[in-house]
Amino acid sequence: MSTFLLAIDQGTTNSKAVLVDADGHVVARGSAPLSKRHPAPGWVEQDPLELWQSVIAAIGACLAEWPGARPIGIGISNQRESVVAWNARSGEPLGPLVSWQCRRTAPACAELRAAGHEPAVLARTGLPIDPMFGAAKIAWLLRHAREQHADLDLDDVRVGTVDAWLLWNATRGARHACDASNAARTQLFDLAAGRWDQGLCDLFEVPLEVLPTVLGSDADFGATRGVPGLPDGTPIRAMLGDSHAALFGHGVDRPGVVKATYGTGSSLMTPLAQVVAPQHGVTTTVAWSLRGTRTYALEGNILVAAASLPWASELLGLGGDPGALADLAESVATSGGVDFVPALIGLGAPYWDSEALGLVAGLSFRSGRAEIARAVMESIALQVADVFDAMQAQVPQPLTHLLADGGPSANAWLMAIQADLIGVPVVPSDAPEASALGAAYMAGLSLGHWARLADIPASRRVHTPIEPRLDPDARERRRASWRAAVARARLAPQP
Repeated sequence: MSTFLLAIDQGTTNSKAVLVDADGHVVARGSAPLSKRHPAPGWVEQDPLELWQSVIAAIGACLAEWPGARPIGIGISNQRESVVAWNARSGEPLGPLVSWQCRRTAPACAELRAAGHEPAVLARTGLPIDPMFGAAKIAWLLRHAREQHADLDLDDVRVGTVDAWLLWNATRGARHACDASNAARTQLFDLAAGRWDQGLCDLFEVPLEVLPTVLGSDADFGATRGVPGLPDGTPIRAMLGDSHAALFGHGVDRPGVVKATYGTGSSLMTPLAQVVAPQHGVTTTVAWSLRGTRTYALEGNILVAAASLPWASELLGLGGDPGALADLAESVATSGGVDFVPALIGLGAPYWDSEALGLVAGLSFRSGRAEIARAVMESIALQVADVFDAMQAQVPQPLTHLLADGGPSANAWLMAIQADLIGVPVVPSDAPEASALGAAYMAGLSLGHWARLADIPASRRVHTPIEPRLDPDARERRRASWRAAVARARLAPQP
């Protein structure tokens, strides 16, 4: 009988499941869409029950492609910084899933910064005080739950990142746990100590007892119970945040290489030999915890990347189709001086400016839909270039190339622009499911199916790099125009 691992990759816009064979290759896939709600400007939320149902649907679609497959274990990768609260007795959510994109806690974060707390929080967690991260959102959810349920008993409350919510449902409430990579994104986790921090919990007004147990990324997280399509008792042996899993899926475990995941937002990550104080607008995080050892990483989070594509396509009369937008963008040689700054929910790394506003700059009578479309596409690569530079400013060794994954990385034209803007080769992955593969690889290592990451045949793939062709002077002119547009976006008056 063939050996298979099942990986669940729960993302912002869909849930995916992939079946991975003994050599680490994807042999079956399934996915299911997931909706978002915007109940107020800057607010982004999802339905936790819909999210779990989308995971069940993705698993079913995947296993239907390979009838009779019985996975020896499960790995989970998930959207990070999003948080859920639920009742442990009923399993019912106590509010919406508050998305990583959501800015509803911006006022609370501003108050904490104004009170002078950010340096201490940054030193302990590696993260600036920003609405993206989970702590302030957990506090909001708990206040919301108390308002809606006056008789709520704190002993019945469970709070967690998406991995914890999935685990709770997959085990029918038997386990309330998360992995260290997800815990590190909550702003309640002490990086050096490797545990929840009581002082941070007090600062953000989050009771420590509602939080999940933090385990290694390769821990025994329990076993399935009542999951449609899966036998009860299937072990869950890996959980990682999606960006961390993508880095692991690329087979990267050493400094000097940067991974960029292009998705709704984008995440750049490079491994560190040891934990360092973050500078230059990038953050420090736990990459993963494997066999009792934590690997750290520098990370830069871009809030809006591919999320701008359907929006801009609709705005330009292209029916919300990102492919049509890309085709229009490729029809012109340059943006004609037009820049688009996608600060639609503020700016993330390396600026961390929640007050910045989206902006189109450099318009003239020569500007048309194609130039604007190109500026929108280029904004993805320009933001990545900003974070790449910030990382290079912090690490001693040269960053020799960029590994790319996620939907937009399949666009060779965009990846060529990316190489031109950072001045080093870009290596797109031939496996769009890098996050799912990372979770599967971690689960296989946990189960002893492979002894080392290097033993996985699929992790040793050789890819053809896309070399930069733009001369340095032209690169600097393009990026100077972009920096000027970003400066204007950050000075724009608030409505």
